[in-house]
Amino acid sequence: MSQESSQAAAARAPHRVVVIVDANSNPFELGCATEVFGLRRPELGRDLYEFGLCSPEPHTLMRDGFFTLTGVAGIDAADSADTLIVPNRPDIEVPRRPAVLDAVRRAHARGARLVGFCSGAFTLAEAGVLEGRRATAHWQWADDFRTRFPGVRLEPDVLFVDDGDILTAAGSAAALDLGLYLVRRDHGAEVANAVSRRLVFAAHRDGGQRQFVERPVPDVPDESLAPVLAWARERLDSPLTVPGLAAHAALSPATLHRRFQAQLGTTPLAWLTAERLALACRLIERGVAPFETVARRSGLGSTANLRALMRRDTGLTPSAYRRRFGPAPV
Repeated sequence: MSQESSQAAAARAPHRVVVIVDANSNPFELGCATEVFGLRRPELGRDLYEFGLCSPEPHTLMRDGFFTLTGVAGIDAADSADTLIVPNRPDIEVPRRPAVLDAVRRAHARGARLVGFCSGAFTLAEAGVLEGRRATAHWQWADDFRTRFPGVRLEPDVLFVDDGDILTAAGSAAALDLGLYLVRRDHGAEVANAVSRRLVFAAHRDGGQRQFVERPVPDVPDESLAPVLAWARERLDSPLTVPGLAAHAALSPATLHRRFQAQLGTTPLAWLTAERLALACRLIERGVAPFETVARRSGLGSTANLRALMRRDTGLTPSAYRRRFGPAPV
């Protein structure tokens, strides 16, 4: 084969995703990775990824002894990964195997993308690749993580964190959020939406798919705010005000403010702005144009305001966001 043919073949080679499975790993996250990256996609006319599993042992006992995994490649298969998903497991106090940590370090050194689901952040931190970096982990382990790895900038209030070549998901189900986000980043919004439909899983979970949102909107424990939130979400393009929200909720502005702080951890104005920005992002992802229309329909008013808020909260301009997450050009 000529050099040109070899280069063309390499260019067509699918992105290789490898999952390391270690003793007591969680089957759920393994299943999420398999569903997102490992299944064939005949409806798309092509396979998105080349997928494989590897383990430091020929027989790997999964979490709580549910079953034993056999027949997967050895740990050296991690050295061929373009994206390496590291093992996660509930026994966070038990150190990871040196062979696993060495594989993670080698992958990081050669520029592979690293992904940690749930407690996988502990694996990445033990390998030393998260020092000075942003990451997330399951909320119940946040204090343990901060104590053990003070050099990592933990963000416990998000579904996942994208720190460039290292990405982490907060909990088990957030593995699907992060997986779909990676598909969208690699192949565009249209392909990611097709994968999410096959999974029967929302491509964007409200309040959390803003991996760009540092504090997703939590469930409302007190139903007293739920009606006014639903009412406001249906009128984001209207000139809503905090006194207007308070009047609709039959509360004083001061009482509304206290309830927002107590139940949502934010102010009414900040919540309203975040909802409008989330709507603007969804409109851009759907291909709505021009940006003046996006700003008007989301209630942000002007393209200047849209641009300022998107740069502040996502780090991207509207044009850059559309290039990354908008529909594929026809």
